[in-house]
Amino acid sequence: MLSFDERLSQYKVADTSTQPIVSGKLIRVVGLTLEAVGCSAAVGSLCRVETNDGFIDAEVVGFSGERLFLMPSERLTGVLPGARVIPQTEAQGIPVGMELLGRVLDGIGKPIDGKGDIVTAQTSQFNNPRINPLSRKAIKEPLDVGIKAINALLTVGQGQRMGLFAGSGVGKSVLLGMMTRGTTADVVVVGLIGERGREVKEFIEEILGEEGRKRAVVIAAPADASPLMRLKGCETSLTIAEYFRDQGLNVLLLMDSLTRFAQAQREIALAIGEPPATKGYPPSVFAKLPALVERAGNGNENQGSISAFFTVLTEGDDLQDPIADASRAILDGHIVLSRELADSGHFPAIDVGKSISRVMPMVTSEEHQTLARALKQAYSLYQENKELITIGAYSRGSDPRIDKAIVIRPKLDHFLQQGMKDSISYNDCLTQLATLTQQFVNS
Repeated sequence: MLSFDERLSQYKVADTSTQPIVSGKLIRVVGLTLEAVGCSAAVGSLCRVETNDGFIDAEVVGFSGERLFLMPSERLTGVLPGARVIPQTEAQGIPVGMELLGRVLDGIGKPIDGKGDIVTAQTSQFNNPRINPLSRKAIKEPLDVGIKAINALLTVGQGQRMGLFAGSGVGKSVLLGMMTRGTTADVVVVGLIGERGREVKEFIEEILGEEGRKRAVVIAAPADASPLMRLKGCETSLTIAEYFRDQGLNVLLLMDSLTRFAQAQREIALAIGEPPATKGYPPSVFAKLPALVERAGNGNENQGSISAFFTVLTEGDDLQDPIADASRAILDGHIVLSRELADSGHFPAIDVGKSISRVMPMVTSEEHQTLARALKQAYSLYQENKELITIGAYSRGSDPRIDKAIVIRPKLDHFLQQGMKDSISYNDCLTQLATLTQQFVNS
């Protein structure tokens, strides 16, 4: 038995480019984690694992001594003790090109829409080089998303990363679909991660629609996909968006959801022995979140932009959930969807009082900011005194500001509501905002 130092010296002089591929064997399966010995492979590389029905792909997610920990990218069935594990020398990559527009892909870039294989001249690796933050273009231009509440009061800039915070069933997916139809971005990349399979088809056929699909790429890794597939689905979405950005195009990236990404990483990390930290989430989750989010944004002067909306599922409508709290700190703003508004039939259920766009001052005029601030103040003032007004405890004339807020509130609610299939241009939103604010000032 060689000592650790002797084995280490062998690794130092080993030339893997000339050595033949040595297959190992499977010695343990616990849950979705495979343990193999007898072969060497880098973390992040692929291996082929023998089963009764052929081979399945698995990725190396860690190691301990001479043991490799692998996570399969598909359903784990027919695996036997001592099965062969064959490392793959080819780096993982996904096809990229304009041929992707209108297609639906799985978590690793394979088509699942029944329209045949995707033949492109280029492929891209999952781990593209990071952009130097000093070489990124500044965010100066507003992005039209076709939604009045966002265009007027929470203006988004080209290259901004926004969070969409909401509980389940308050209209996140519908709001994303409205953005795909109403945006002025050149290309839309949609990542549906950890969603129900029914919702994936519904989003593509009904919410996105035929027109929306023409300039969109959809990556779907539903809830029944393996944790690795859900994790890769997010990385595939960013990789495809980066390709289009590098071609000089302005990309709108919609990822639903960042919480499912964190949960997938938690499943993998806990399975290979990483200790849990904040509410069961291991430290690697909070390291991977900013690494993923920072891939979006503006490129250099010769590139386009990736404007991203990451949905964050707030468990029990708790905005202090660990993932929600961590996401809010690394994003350029957040839009909060209110269950109370959704239950009252107010759609989209955007709570403009709790939402903010940190980039809005950089992409809007002083006049626009003044108008938006006036309406947000009226909205917040009414919310603060809502109970008193509702039960009749507030007397008209006690506070002129509250009196104005009461008068303008029905018109403000009408302004913030919008039909699911309606799309309002940025300039029209500003015109309506100016008209409404003038009524508020004169009331």
